[in-house]
Amino acid sequence: MFTGIIVAVGKITGIEQTGTDQRLCIQCGMNADTIPGIGGSIAVNGVCLTVVSRQGDTIEVDVSGETLACTAFGGYGSGDTVNLEPALSLSDRLDGHIVTGHVDDTGTVVDIAEDGRSKRMLIECPDRLMRYIVMKGSVCIDGTSLTVNAVERNRFSVNVIPHTLEQTIMSTYENGTAVNIEVDLLARYIENMLPGNKD
Repeated sequence: MFTGIIVAVGKITGIEQTGTDQRLCIQCGMNADTIPGIGGSIAVNGVCLTVVSRQGDTIEVDVSGETLACTAFGGYGSGDTVNLEPALSLSDRLDGHIVTGHVDDTGTVVDIAEDGRSKRMLIECPDRLMRYIVMKGSVCIDGTSLTVNAVERNRFSVNVIPHTLEQTIMSTYENGTAVNIEVDLLARYIENMLPGNKD
């Protein structure tokens, strides 16, 4: 479980392809005490992955074919930067919102506009996800907890403040960038409990 508050920006230093799976080598760029040990969970651009090897501030994680199919990971290369967040502990503050690290699908940045000192980003995503995205609700983009500003058909906008731009990879986004999207978990449970949604 995660909060969507990014702890560090890491760098992919190697990708090993094995059949339909990948093993990523990531230099974490965070305090050694906060890097999970072997078997621990870490969110990489919003995807919950298990640390399978660690040396200093460098970890290795396995990415399954299923994860590659439903996230933006298939387009990553060595040298790319990624948002990192270690798993939440029960004593931590929940400063963002409840994030599982189970990405629903990918979206595409279709517009970036200056908005004061912030940037307003317009994200296009699959129609099936839009029912879970509501104005002033929460959404997770590449592991970053954000508030939805507006919703229109199959697009929604978020306002990204300077601090978030500095602490995440969002400052590198441009039109056409593919991003991982996880909708609010609470919306999924509420929908599941509604009459008519059970067999």
